[in-house]
Amino acid sequence: MHVLVTGHTGFKGAWLTMMLRARGWEVSGLALDPEPGSLFEVADVSSLMTQDHRVDIRDAAGVQSVVGSIAPDAVFHMAAQPLVRESYRDPRTTMETNVMGTFNVLEAVDVVGSAQASVIITTDKVYRNVNQVAGYVEDDPLGGHDPYSASKAMADLLTQSWVRSFGGPTTVIARAGNVIGGGDVSSDRLLPDLMRAFAQGEPATIRYPNAVRPWQHVLDCLQGYLLLMDAALAREVAQGEWNFGPGPESFRTVAEVADAAARDWGAGAAWVDASDGDHPHEAELLALDANAARTALGWADRLPFAESITWTVDWHKTVSSGVTAREACDDQLAVFATLGSDA
Repeated sequence: MHVLVTGHTGFKGAWLTMMLRARGWEVSGLALDPEPGSLFEVADVSSLMTQDHRVDIRDAAGVQSVVGSIAPDAVFHMAAQPLVRESYRDPRTTMETNVMGTFNVLEAVDVVGSAQASVIITTDKVYRNVNQVAGYVEDDPLGGHDPYSASKAMADLLTQSWVRSFGGPTTVIARAGNVIGGGDVSSDRLLPDLMRAFAQGEPATIRYPNAVRPWQHVLDCLQGYLLLMDAALAREVAQGEWNFGPGPESFRTVAEVADAAARDWGAGAAWVDASDGDHPHEAELLALDANAARTALGWADRLPFAESITWTVDWHKTVSSGVTAREACDDQLAVFATLGSDA
C-alpha cells in the first residue's frame, strides 16, 4: 500500500507518517518546508519516505504533477493553514490554502485515478458554534466565525460537493479538534507554548484560561483516521463525515491543562493569566460527538486526559535528556499499540 500524505511535514503529518510506516505501508508526501525544529526534522521523518515533495497546494499544476509521480493507492489530505490567529493576520493565504488547496488535491486525485480511498481532514471548527454543552454531530449545521474556521467549513462543503458531483474513490471527511503530543512546535498553541516556557524556566502566558476544550492526544486522533481509511479501503463505509473527539472527561479549561502540565514538568514550571490583553475571537466551548465513529469503526481514545498531558510532557523531557526524537516517538508508538481502545 502506497499512501500520499499532504502536509506530512507538519506535527500531525509527521506522526501519521511514522504510524503508517509502522504498519509497513509506503509513504510519500507533499507539503511546504517544515518549521525549524519541527518533529519532521528532529525525528528525521524524511528518511522513512519513498518520495518527499515540497509543493504549495495552491499550485494546481504542481500538485497534479506530484500526485501523478506517486500514483498513490490512498490519500490523507491534511495540508492546511491550521491556526486561528494566523488566519486573522493573513486571511487570503488561509482561504487560498484551505479551500483551493483542497480543490487542487481532489482534482489531482481524480485525474490521476490511482487512489482507492481518500480521507480529507477538516476540523471541529467547521460547525456553527453556539457554545452548546452537547457535542456537535456530523449533520449539525456548518459555520465559521473566524477566517480559519470559515475556510475549513468551505473545504468541508467543497469535498461533499465534489464527491456528489464527480464520484471517484471512496472519499470521507474526518473532523477533529486540537490535539496535543510530543514534538509540536507550532506557535499560538497551548502545549507547545507551555513546553517552551517551562524549558526556559519562564512562566507561560495564558490568553484564555477559562476557555474549555476537549483535549486529545495526537495518537488517538490519528488512530481514528487510520481506522476510517481501513474502512474506506474495505468499502465498509460510503462517502460521509466522521467526528473524532474525546469524551466529556477530557473537556477541561486551559487553566486546568496548564496546571497539569506544570505538575508533570516539576520545579520551575509556572504560568500567568494574560486574559486582559487584546485578543481576537476564539470559541469558548467546542466539542464533538464521536458516537458514530465509536459504533461503526470501533474507535475510542486510548489515553485519558491525565495520561495525554503526561505523555506530552514526558516526550519533551525525554528528548531534553538526550534521547533522540525518533527513539522517543518509536517508544511511545510501541506502548500505544499495546493499549486497549477503551482506556
